[in-house]
Amino acid sequence: MTIEVALVISAISLAFGIYQGVSNLKRNTKQDAKTDSAQLTTVIVKLENIGNDISEIKADLRDVKSDVKDHSARLVKVEQQVKVLNNTVFGRKDDKSNETD
Repeated sequence: MTIEVALVISAISLAFGIYQGVSNLKRNTKQDAKTDSAQLTTVIVKLENIGNDISEIKADLRDVKSDVKDHSARLVKVEQQVKVLNNTVFGRKDDKSNETD
């Protein structure tokens, strides 16, 4: 009889141990899934922020390119005006020097 009681207690302990192991495994799986989904959400949000920042940088770069083109056109106009003024000023000096000779 004492052997049967020991076997029953051992069987109950074994069953309880298996139950605890399975319940811990399920709980850990659920917690891992929650943690993974939270981390994945964080990564997605960060990637979206990076994407938005890249879009802003591209827009800024387009604006800078437009400004550079505008400045280039203005510089060409200024160079042409300086050339005309130089020709006017130095051309008159040359004409005056030719007249005195």
